[in-house]
Amino acid sequence: MIVGVLKEPAYETRVSLLAEGVVALIKKGVEAWVESGAGLKSFCGDDDYAKSGAKLKTAKEIAQTVDIILCINRPDIGDMNGRPAVLIGAFQPLYNVEVVRQWAGQGLTVFSLDMLPRTTRAQSMDVLSSQANIAGYKAVLTAADLYPRYFPMFMTAAGSIPPAKVLILGAGVAGLQAIATARRLGAVVEVFDTRPAVKEEVMSLGAKFIEVEGAADATKAGGYAVEQSEEFQLKQKTRIGESVSRADVVITTAQIPGKKAPILITSQMMESMKKGSIIIDLAAATGGNTDATKNNEKVLLNGVTIVGDSALSSRMPYDASKLYGKNVLNFLQLIIDKEGKLDLNFNDDLVKGACMTNQGAITNEKLKTL
Repeated sequence: MIVGVLKEPAYETRVSLLAEGVVALIKKGVEAWVESGAGLKSFCGDDDYAKSGAKLKTAKEIAQTVDIILCINRPDIGDMNGRPAVLIGAFQPLYNVEVVRQWAGQGLTVFSLDMLPRTTRAQSMDVLSSQANIAGYKAVLTAADLYPRYFPMFMTAAGSIPPAKVLILGAGVAGLQAIATARRLGAVVEVFDTRPAVKEEVMSLGAKFIEVEGAADATKAGGYAVEQSEEFQLKQKTRIGESVSRADVVITTAQIPGKKAPILITSQMMESMKKGSIIIDLAAATGGNTDATKNNEKVLLNGVTIVGDSALSSRMPYDASKLYGKNVLNFLQLIIDKEGKLDLNFNDDLVKGACMTNQGAITNEKLKTL
């Protein structure tokens, strides 16, 4: 069996499998083909892949020959000679339903690892968590770089500098890492989340938890936000508005699967912020958590800089690729048997949960309703 690694689109710096991951594949008796130049932006050159035992090929050769194609973003795979190959990536299928339908029509078996059930057993394959961890870390560093003042408190002969006040909206994986990073830099941190269960984690990291009563149950939402009642949204808006007016830096992370991200910060709230304040919006790709966010852009509004960036993990391409590749290798263990052959066991809840299309049909229940 052959596994192929494709080069990502020009905007992407990560790769789905580094050379060290190729070594692990070969040990399982699987041949590895890598598109030439696939790892250059992740600081993994063609010579590194060749030394690991991979064969360097063109994208066309990979698309027309291999049994499993690895990538991160939606690939331009072109002519596949009508072969029903297996495609594995993180395709955000709930936002790209038409593409998934095309893949079903081509007879592809598509696994999207961002759709894995959020269970304990799936943690080692959870690409959302591994990449969100990096994004939360990088969000704080990006804010610190843009913020025109210090993060920590300083007491000098020339006077004292108060610590930055950081507000983090959402205490999922990205939010928790952002808390830890901001605290390490000496900031005072407040955190809002609709899930009371995360209060203990937030406080253990040295941050203050903002409580709003009456939130809808989000325990089954896989770490995402859920839609809230109008009454709760009104109370939430008031409390967030109070915290935003005090904040120097705000980091937002709230997303709802398959829907536009909830607006948590309005332009009116931003008018109350000090000039020079920073907002880093990690939900920019799905609309953003402010009504001024533009994805992949910086917007200056009344002296406040709003950074829309849902791809901060790509700013650390080597480690992001390393973690993503490890997630992929762990998933491959579910669909490759001990002899190194493809074995799609759809009785496994993780294999079934990550599968979007198979045998010419869409298999995911959520996608069938869209």
